[in-house]
Amino acid sequence: MRRCPGGGYRCAGGFLKTIFLFAVMAGFGLGTWGRPAQAASLERADPEVLTTEQGSSSRHARQDALDALARVMLPQAQAELVRDCVQSTTLYRRLPTQEFDCHPALLAFALQHPEGVVDIWRVLEISRLSLDPAGPEQWQMADGYGTVGSMRILHRSGDEREGTLLVYGRGGYSGPFAPKPLTGSCVVLLRYEYVDSPSGSPQRVRLKTDAFLDMDGLGLELVTRTLHPLIVTTAGWNVHEICLFMGHLSRTASENPRGVERLSERLTGIASEHRQQLASAARLAGGTEGLVNQEPEIASRLASRWLTTEPQTAPAGTRR
Repeated sequence: MRRCPGGGYRCAGGFLKTIFLFAVMAGFGLGTWGRPAQAASLERADPEVLTTEQGSSSRHARQDALDALARVMLPQAQAELVRDCVQSTTLYRRLPTQEFDCHPALLAFALQHPEGVVDIWRVLEISRLSLDPAGPEQWQMADGYGTVGSMRILHRSGDEREGTLLVYGRGGYSGPFAPKPLTGSCVVLLRYEYVDSPSGSPQRVRLKTDAFLDMDGLGLELVTRTLHPLIVTTAGWNVHEICLFMGHLSRTASENPRGVERLSERLTGIASEHRQQLASAARLAGGTEGLVNQEPEIASRLASRWLTTEPQTAPAGTRR
């Protein structure tokens, strides 16, 4: 039986989950993933994902994020959105800084077309999340557990080796963990750079994510007194899982670019040119050494960590 990713007990953080999901893979995630299955079908170890800096809400981390935001030039209307959210922040958090192997072309695809990665999850049946384009650099999202919202990229700069994304999200959550619907906004600063590694890998990327959450009305007290630990813990977990998925995708593409190319042909939620970009990224990752196995094996391998053959029991009071 397939695990239902992220139950209701992880969705109390509401829209923040997908803002984190979007930012990290061009996604974020509070409750997007279920815990990984310890499935007997796993053939080998996961790609290595290192936490090089623990998550923090310290004054130093926040000031570093504010200094980086100050260097981003935005039109007046967008600058005001960011300023309003940052000045009235209910919760600031720097998520654990993650370092992992991912071919630059695949990371570029994820950062430019997060809906493409979410569509892969749909095909693999490991997430209920939906992320639909709503205009240039804009998306509408729903997680299937009471969270809906919108997000857009206000700024992106850099290249395949290093860069910055600034994301603004607005949304809400309605469900059993909130006495009234929660609404609010979030600003996420994502910085990435490819770094040298002890193994000499030229594909080692370091990902740093800062988030400012501004809850409306009742949400302020609920978040600060009740949901803060849940949001912090689950957001950090999901950032790790998203990076791990990208590591799996990159490793699979390097070994079997044709398999990933065939998988891209099954993605019906993205434009044809974006499917072609994913296929091209897979070929770049595979170079001349890639194998040519068939796609069903690829899908099984990519999904196996998040699938289980055992029925799962949800905690009391949760929804599936």
